[in-house]
Amino acid sequence: MGDENENYAGAYYEGNVYGLCPSWALSLGYMGVAAGAVLSNWGSAWGTWKAGVSLLNTGIRHPGSVMKNVIPIVMAGVIGIYGLIIAVILAGNIPTPTVGTRENVYSIYTGMAHLCAGLCCGLSGLAAGGCIGIIGDYGVRSVGYRTSNISVIFSTDKSGFDDNAGEEGSNGDENKLFVGMLIMLIFSEALALYGLIVALIVSQHSYPCGGE
Repeated sequence: MGDENENYAGAYYEGNVYGLCPSWALSLGYMGVAAGAVLSNWGSAWGTWKAGVSLLNTGIRHPGSVMKNVIPIVMAGVIGIYGLIIAVILAGNIPTPTVGTRENVYSIYTGMAHLCAGLCCGLSGLAAGGCIGIIGDYGVRSVGYRTSNISVIFSTDKSGFDDNAGEEGSNGDENKLFVGMLIMLIFSEALALYGLIVALIVSQHSYPCGGE
């Protein structure tokens, strides 16, 4: 009777271990690594593309504002670094099968945690990159137009436009537009940072196979 109970317990333990630690569990972890890196770089490239085109277009009219308006491109590039950080951390936490026995020591629980971490960072970076790109696109154009004294303010004279309105308004209005754009960019960048923080926390969750 005792031998039967021991055999049953051993079979139950082996089945449980196989159910929690199959060989395909490693694919979940590496999908998390790929998702964190690829999606974050996608968002970074998207934001750089949208803001960069507007920056070059505005630089034709007002070359002096190019260095000032390069901030959206820098902030979009930082998102790719977030993805690199989480991808390196996840890749370092994925163990190889044991030498000789070739048994998998990576559980489904750990794989799902790493996949979740990669998706949190990657999708947050993708959304933040798109947001930064769109805000940078319209923001850089608006600041450039205001710096170039382009005005649509109507006056009471026969011409219908006030020629001096653009010159007077450009003294400080472009700075107000720039500050507003910068605040929106900061909060857009925070979206990617939130995803990185959650990913770092979730990446620490693990269940070792064969542990206590």
